[in-house]
Parts: sequence; structure tokens; C-alpha cells
Amino acid sequence: MTRILGKKQISQLTFFEYVLGITMGELAGFISTDMESHYFYGVLALLVWFTVPFGFEFLMLKSKKLRRWLEGSGRVLVKEGKVLEDNLKKERLTADELLEQMRTKNVFNVADVEFAVMETNGELSIMLKKDKQPLTASHLGIKTVNEVEPQTVIMDGKYLDEPLATIGLSRGWLNAELEKIGVTVENVFLGQVDAYQQLYVDLYDDKLKVPAPQGKALLLATLKKTQADLELFAVSTRDPEAKQMYDRNSRELAGVIAKLTPMLQG
Repeated sequence: MTRILGKKQISQLTFFEYVLGITMGELAGFISTDMESHYFYGVLALLVWFTVPFGFEFLMLKSKKLRRWLEGSGRVLVKEGKVLEDNLKKERLTADELLEQMRTKNVFNVADVEFAVMETNGELSIMLKKDKQPLTASHLGIKTVNEVEPQTVIMDGKYLDEPLATIGLSRGWLNAELEKIGVTVENVFLGQVDAYQQLYVDLYDDKLKVPAPQGKALLLATLKKTQADLELFAVSTRDPEAKQMYDRNSRELAGVIAKLTPMLQG
């Protein structure tokens, strides 16, 4: 029943879900241990406490007012580096408790905070000021690509054919990659293939070392060699049109390499 009611029952509990979880646990305990009462009434009570919240879940999907009434809403505690004391009192938090929650988010200076919101589950969400936020690739003007989820192709020493087919590979390719690093499938506890068709393996014997995948490095080296070859062809040819073509392709490939380098070196 708890599983059907949703994963929030075991993670981000609201007050309503907190009370619901305790009540259902108490009822289950009484049904299991109270030998004098008829178990039917306990089961009936458990079904009621399951059905009513389950119905409320559907209603809350459609009604913002009901969500606000049952779950409450977030409250801003810090704005532009200043603590809002009135909101702090409404949440019945002391300054020490606020600072403690901030420290759990690796924030030690209130002045660095743009917004801090107390969520309905009691967690403090913090947004730092622009100049205090961690440096990212976008700040440096570096373009990145979306990573594709790695596929687990070996587990407990056995092939997983469905993930292999998902990325368009076969057991033959996988066996060839395993031969390169000198292991057999029976010795692999876990094997994953990323978007660049690089195989990562975790062996049963942790003392054995396997070489790191070189797929990205080989691809980058091949691209650079191709670009160097185009430059060489441009210098060595006497045909003006061919020279112009090699120069143009060399420049275009150099641009591609510049864009791919951050990704292939990661």
C-alpha cells in the first residue's frame, strides 16, 4: 500500500504524509500483534487510511488550493543576503537552526545567499548570488553536449543482450573489447558501455588493474592526424583548385576539432 501511495512516503515527506505513514504503521502493528480484536476491523481501518489519501492524491493533482491546504507551501527565509525574521518565527526556527541548515548545504555566509526557501518537507533550498555560484562551462563559454546514459552490458559475469542491442552492438564486439584488456566475461562483475562505445569493467578481483578506455583519445588523435594530412596535401599539391579545397577542409576540420576537444578530453 505504501509503495502504491508513492515514493514520497520514503523520501520527501510532507506533514500529511508523515502522519499517514505513522498511522498505517501503527495499524499494521495492531493487526499483527493484537490477538483479542478481530483482524477484520484492523484491515478495514487500513483500507480506509489507504483509500482516502489515495483519492486525495488525485484531487491534489487538479487543485492547487487543496495542495496548499494539505501540504503547505515554501517560505522565503533569506532574501538578497538578509534574514527575514518574521518568516523565521512563522517556521519556529532559531538563527542557530537556520545557520545549521545552511551549513549542511555548504553555505557559511548569509551574505552570499540570494534566496533561501524552507520547503514543505523541511528542507532548506538555497540559491547563491551570481558571483558566489560555482564556475560552470557556460560561464567560460564552453559548449557541452548532453551525455547519454551508459548501458550496462555485463552483470554478475553474464551478458545482457537487450542493452547491447539498444546501442547497436553485439556479443562479438563485446568479446573483442574484453580481449583487448585481457579479461573474460566470467571475471567481470559489472560492465558498462558509454555513448562513445568505451567499455568500463569492474572485476570480481579488485586487486587486478585494467587499462582505462582509450576510445575518445584515439578518436581525437585520428581527427588531428587527418587535419594534419590535409595541410600536408595542401602544401604538396601544385593544382590551385586542389590546394584551395585541402585548405578549406583543413580549416573546417580544425573548427570541428576545437569544438570536440573539451568533450573528447573529458
